[in-house]
Amino acid sequence: MTPKPALDPEHTTRRSTQRYRRVLLKLSGESFCRAGGFGIDADELAAIAAEVKSAASVGTQVAVVVGGGNIIRGADLAAAGHIHQATADQMGMLGTVINALALKEKLVSMGVDCRVQSAIEIKAVAEPFIRGRAIRHLEKGRVVILAAGTGNPYFTTDTCAALRATELGCDVLLKATKVDGVYTADPKKDPAATRYESLSFTEAIGKRLKIMDMTALTLCEQNRISILVFDFKQSGNIRRVVQGESIGTLVHPA
Repeated sequence: MTPKPALDPEHTTRRSTQRYRRVLLKLSGESFCRAGGFGIDADELAAIAAEVKSAASVGTQVAVVVGGGNIIRGADLAAAGHIHQATADQMGMLGTVINALALKEKLVSMGVDCRVQSAIEIKAVAEPFIRGRAIRHLEKGRVVILAAGTGNPYFTTDTCAALRATELGCDVLLKATKVDGVYTADPKKDPAATRYESLSFTEAIGKRLKIMDMTALTLCEQNRISILVFDFKQSGNIRRVVQGESIGTLVHPA
């Protein structure tokens, strides 16, 4: 495995002054549409692209894994019993390709050099995922958008994000959500819920906190890749995160 890129030499052990050189940003499919909506909303797409551009503009190498729940929810189809889960998952992977292409086109229109790589071979619209080529794109300052999950059914895009972060030697996995971190309970249901600033993987697993699926958490823990959960809807947050500001909840190795 390629060693993770070193942090900027001026960093200290304080999280607020740490700048990440290479990150993996995980975006859910639902982030491409308005709450309760479906498909791709032009305003939401523009907002996401602007945030990614802002983060990349500070020199951070940015890889993005996108979900596809706004296009099709394969798990729901499989649960209803209409379609075999393997096929439903493959349909979901194709949904992520749609989102990846939309994000690429918006970024290009904003002057951002980027590439889409797909775990499912679709040569007419995307490069195949090749680890060395993806790293080379990142080193050249291109945003790399990773689609089609792992290319295999039964694996979530969370697991894909953990896998790609490991393969690409990322400093941190950024999980973009609509809440500002990980809480002791659902803050919408429990007014007494408090936000964790940081916690270890052992604590997160032991407390059964719903951060990512167990496979993704275990993969990150084994490879010592921290996960930062933050609210990407707040303008400028992705850039603040890559520059090391203390935002959201950091889940780290013990």
